[in-house]
Amino acid sequence: MLQAAAHLTDQHFRSVAELVQDQVGIRLPPGKRSMIEGRLQKRARALNYRSLNDYVEHLFDTRNFDSELVHLIDSVTTNKTDFFREPSHFEFMRRVAVPELLGGRGAVPRRLKVWSAACSTGMEAYTVAMVLDDLVRRGGKFRFRILGTDISTNVLQQARLGIYPRELAAPVPDEFRRRYFLSARDKARAEVRIAPELRATTHFMRMNLMDASYPVDRDVDIIFCRNVLIYFDKQVQQQVVKRLCSHLRPGGYLMVGHSESMVHDGTIGLRQVQPTIFRM
Repeated sequence: MLQAAAHLTDQHFRSVAELVQDQVGIRLPPGKRSMIEGRLQKRARALNYRSLNDYVEHLFDTRNFDSELVHLIDSVTTNKTDFFREPSHFEFMRRVAVPELLGGRGAVPRRLKVWSAACSTGMEAYTVAMVLDDLVRRGGKFRFRILGTDISTNVLQQARLGIYPRELAAPVPDEFRRRYFLSARDKARAEVRIAPELRATTHFMRMNLMDASYPVDRDVDIIFCRNVLIYFDKQVQQQVVKRLCSHLRPGGYLMVGHSESMVHDGTIGLRQVQPTIFRM
């Protein structure tokens, strides 16, 4: 069990920080050291290591590296998300983006493709699904498919299940909660689950934004990549945005977080239509 040796040496912390930045682009400055130590303790205990430094030695053992790297990334990545987070984006999608993307198509239905990059536990993807399904119910002549991707296997497992503590559904409009959420039969569990019809419109898979290419269609209509670029340095931000935009159809939209309004260098064809919304 971990006891006194619950802190990393300077060298071990640097090794972990350099590995994380190289693998997933996330910077871990010295100010994050206590947070990282706290997050790694659970994994070190699970493997019966007496100290975090022993765990890091285990991580860099070539026999363990590939399999343990997945657990390390799950431990250190931040997965903050909510239903209807930054709601202005969903209102823009409903009022502006979807009508414009479908404009001039008459009564011919087509499928809209939306990608939630860095989707975390799936609440963003399911929010998009609720908004689009509501538009269809109101007469919209289109189908839709939503892809959610993330580097963390833990959050993807929850996204696929679509089960959340009941209090997390509080930001969802009452009408949508009644329509798209199922309550647990056992009221003591205080959980809700996304209705199966809505879950069927989504697909989740593991993907690293640092990869040189992405296994995603090249005609995506809307990409949400919010509150993850801030963890990258400027050069990595530019590379990721460029790769993301290579999957947008002409006229498609990229939506970023409110702290990420300046994320491109003007060379990839993006036009800013609002502080956090860009169009190809």
